[in-house]
Amino acid sequence: MNKESAKPSEPKPPEDRPRSFWQRLFIRRSISGGILLPILAVFTALVIGAFIIAFTDMNTLSAWGNFFHDPLGALSTTWATIRDAYSAMFIGAVGDPVEIVKQVWVWLKTGDSKQLLTEIRPLGESLVVSVPYIMAGLGVAVGFQCNLFNIGAEGQLYIGGLATAYIGYAVHGLPWYIHAPLALLAGAVAAGIWGFIPGILKARFGAHEVINTIMMNYIAFRLTDYLVGGPMKATGGIPATPEVLPSADLATIFPSPVRLHWGFFIALGLAVVVWWLLYKTTFGMELRMVGANSKAAKYAGISVSKTTALTMAISAALCGLAGSIHLLGVDHRMVRAFSPGYGFDAIALALLGNSHPLGVVVASLLFGFLRGGAARMQSVAGTPVEIIRIIQGLVIVFVAAPEIIRGLYHLRSSQQKKKIAEAGTSES
Repeated sequence: MNKESAKPSEPKPPEDRPRSFWQRLFIRRSISGGILLPILAVFTALVIGAFIIAFTDMNTLSAWGNFFHDPLGALSTTWATIRDAYSAMFIGAVGDPVEIVKQVWVWLKTGDSKQLLTEIRPLGESLVVSVPYIMAGLGVAVGFQCNLFNIGAEGQLYIGGLATAYIGYAVHGLPWYIHAPLALLAGAVAAGIWGFIPGILKARFGAHEVINTIMMNYIAFRLTDYLVGGPMKATGGIPATPEVLPSADLATIFPSPVRLHWGFFIALGLAVVVWWLLYKTTFGMELRMVGANSKAAKYAGISVSKTTALTMAISAALCGLAGSIHLLGVDHRMVRAFSPGYGFDAIALALLGNSHPLGVVVASLLFGFLRGGAARMQSVAGTPVEIIRIIQGLVIVFVAAPEIIRGLYHLRSSQQKKKIAEAGTSES
């Protein structure tokens, strides 16, 4: 027998050994930034938030002042403070699961759904808040895929809301299945044109999109102040437009007091459309190629200028739809303080979601739940609402600086693993 054939085969490097589905999903792919890092970022932010909650509470501080006399009392008080705050936040975000199950049983037995609707109202409110997050996050994520930093999402959201409000109250005599889509289309087109301006300036003259979109935010804010306080102002009352006609409203899915409207499913549907556009179309491939390496894309025959301008327009149109859907589903009119910062938070959502539509949806739901539970956390547990903003900020920091998470949890990046494998191969 040939000696070479009898020679035992060398073991494969650890990275080449077959893995199970869950190992591939949560270990190999996630360490490169897909799944595990965002999860650990959220978990770490919640842990640090727990310390902030505990040591900004006067009762907890007082208990720790007597630590040497009653150490167990200090620890139990700290735990109770954290538990009450996070449980109140959870119930405020999704409702009390025990009560929901009870009321479902009552509804099945008696047919009375009034109390059940009251119990699921927190979940509905969290989903309502997540809708503009999803749309604006998708818009910013599309820009990121093309290496464009659309910082003007907030202004584009206002422009979309203005156009939608005008079509909603000024156009009469249309059925709902024409009026509502027309109002949404108006918001998308107006915001798309608004975003096309910095896009074409970037493509033709090299003007940086960050500066241009920031400046256009202020133009959008002041334009909104002028229009809702002047030409578009309703008769009497605060500076605001008239309410849109009922034919333009996005209907709610459940009876009052649940305000969840069909815009939530529109947002989910558009997330699927954005995924298809990015990963299943030629334009999406060109968009991502320009984002990865514009010089190589140009060498391959792709029009970088055209792709850049169109991407900014699409990004802005999605952000404008965030304002349009929120206006038709919740506010029903345009006011000066229309958005509490959805467009600015969208930048964080795109980062947290790794600029992928599915990741953006999950991140938006997370932020929606955090905002939904903030009010109850303050009213029931006495924890300031600002703690939620701190937690959101910590999540952003840890996602934007993944090396912090890798260092805390001793995770190796894909490059480090590759170097280790190469070193092991060379030694053998």
